[in-house]
Amino acid sequence: MSNDRLVLLGTKGGPSIRTIERMPTSSLLEIGGKKIVVDCGLGVARGVVGAGVQLADIDSIFITHLHSDHVIELGPLLHTAWTSGLQTEIDVFGPVGTREYLDGFYQSLKFDIDLRIRDEGRNDIRELAKLHQFGEGSVIEGELAVNALRVVHPPVDECYALSFEADGWKVTFSSDTNYFPPLIEFAKDSDILVHEAMLSKGIDRLVAQTKNASRLREHLLASHTDVADAAKIAESANVRHLVLHHLVPVGVGDFGQSEWLADAGGYTKGQISVGEDGMEIRRSKS
Repeated sequence: MSNDRLVLLGTKGGPSIRTIERMPTSSLLEIGGKKIVVDCGLGVARGVVGAGVQLADIDSIFITHLHSDHVIELGPLLHTAWTSGLQTEIDVFGPVGTREYLDGFYQSLKFDIDLRIRDEGRNDIRELAKLHQFGEGSVIEGELAVNALRVVHPPVDECYALSFEADGWKVTFSSDTNYFPPLIEFAKDSDILVHEAMLSKGIDRLVAQTKNASRLREHLLASHTDVADAAKIAESANVRHLVLHHLVPVGVGDFGQSEWLADAGGYTKGQISVGEDGMEIRRSKS
């Protein structure tokens, strides 16, 4: 479909904000006639509108795991879509634990939600948002196929890569993960692989600037993928376009695209992009 596209809404790894140029992780995927949000880091609602999509027109939301930089604005996105005119059901897909998150969010805004239902005649957002908790395997079957692969992101156990495929166009998201060879088969022949990336030489600077995080280095090395290893995954999977995403570090030092690309030099089979907020990649018409 000529309207199929991927828009990177937030490309920064982690929940901290050190620069306004990059926000935490979220993406908009338009595929098979559906408007899908993947992950809901801070700023996702603004990003969707900035990409030219009305919040009330979102068809579904997918959460890869429950780290705050991926889920913190799920509730606010739903609520803002609701106050922006959402009247039809919206499907929310997330791992085990997503129900507790949503229940807590609804409880925190119970006064506002109940008041707007009575005062403005709105349908109940708690009924419009249909939650589907998923695990590894097939998530959706049909013209749009969605599959999930459990990846390695300690200490989070429920963390999933996602692949979306419709009408011969395949887009895969690695989610947060250490170097994980099973992603090769999962992402095989993807038109786009959105893979998290860490610039290892920047970790010392990040740790030095992060307060109250004595074990941060240990976490990063155990739970994330060096950019060179992300390139290996893409190369072996015969990916047409590798998009580096969830970038770590950001806002620390002055690492530019050239340094990210230099460390990903092993990828030669297709196109490579260092993700930027607002970057749009349209499906080729060929």
